[in-house]
Amino acid sequence: MTQEAGRGSGVWHGAGVTGSGPANPGAAGPDAPVTAEPRPEGYTPTRRDLSVIGTVPSAPTPTLVDTPVPAPAGGDGQGPLYVVGDVHGYLDELRTALLNQGIVDTEDHWIAGNTRLWFLGDFTDRGPDGIGVIDLVMQLSAEAAAAGGYCKALMGNHELLLIGAKRFGDTPVGSGAGTASFHAAWLLNGGQRSDMERLQEHHVQWMSRLDAMALADDHLLVHSDTTAYLEYGDTIADVNDAITGALTHHDADETWELFRKFTKRFAFRDEAGALAARELLDTYGGRRVVHGHSPIPYLLGEVGSEDGEDGAPQVHGPHVYADSLAVAMDGGVTMAGELLVSRLPLPA
Repeated sequence: MTQEAGRGSGVWHGAGVTGSGPANPGAAGPDAPVTAEPRPEGYTPTRRDLSVIGTVPSAPTPTLVDTPVPAPAGGDGQGPLYVVGDVHGYLDELRTALLNQGIVDTEDHWIAGNTRLWFLGDFTDRGPDGIGVIDLVMQLSAEAAAAGGYCKALMGNHELLLIGAKRFGDTPVGSGAGTASFHAAWLLNGGQRSDMERLQEHHVQWMSRLDAMALADDHLLVHSDTTAYLEYGDTIADVNDAITGALTHHDADETWELFRKFTKRFAFRDEAGALAARELLDTYGGRRVVHGHSPIPYLLGEVGSEDGEDGAPQVHGPHVYADSLAVAMDGGVTMAGELLVSRLPLPA
């Protein structure tokens, strides 16, 4: 039975270090608050200039998946299920990926009938046209609904960052490791000034109402590979209500705490990763956790160069790991990887 529930860098003045930093899973980087003090324990953003991700004794081989064109609906009246990894403002790459999967036409209009499409969050920052990405997702949501399918989206940590930068600007927030501001953190996390100039209130309202997690065809969909969701409730509805409710308070410190928690990552990557994934699945349901946030090249210990030439990551499909309990969907488009649009379930 189908179940449904609803490239930038710079000197980092906060929650971490400047320069290349230590090569370990908790190394400081772009997804991070801004402060002059050491980062809080357990805070695990990445950085783009990290040469190696920690010590991976035997890096797993990525799972490469060829995803077919949408098939006709099954007997239950629902179409195929697709998920989209982190887009980060790369609108042209998104348009191409959706076109190649037969979901949109050459004019970016929905042609996939009753197909179901989930975006896993992080629409803006680092790439050139985050607002264009949001506008396209909003357009496809309306067109898909009219065609009998749906296009839905989850909230990523960069949505929280952009909401905070718009609402609170340079207002100081208590980061737990010093003083920070959303605006500074947003800029140093790849914030694009052109996005802020084009950001309108209806974009902010749309982002602030996005769910944090969902269950679709026994896949637990989340943005971040973290167990921080467990701190907000024991059901999907409770988690979504708690996070949406927190954003309605328009409180800078409360929004900052959400952003800080959902920049955590790598919960499913190491020896205890399967246990962490199982904890989420046992709590919220599903057979597999499907997430974005942590680029597959980082999970595999492979990082491309800044110019995307020397050692550019080779990612051609989702990465299945943690005893097959987790699926990573961020193909690393910001580091010359791939923007992934894939059909679920993945082949066995």
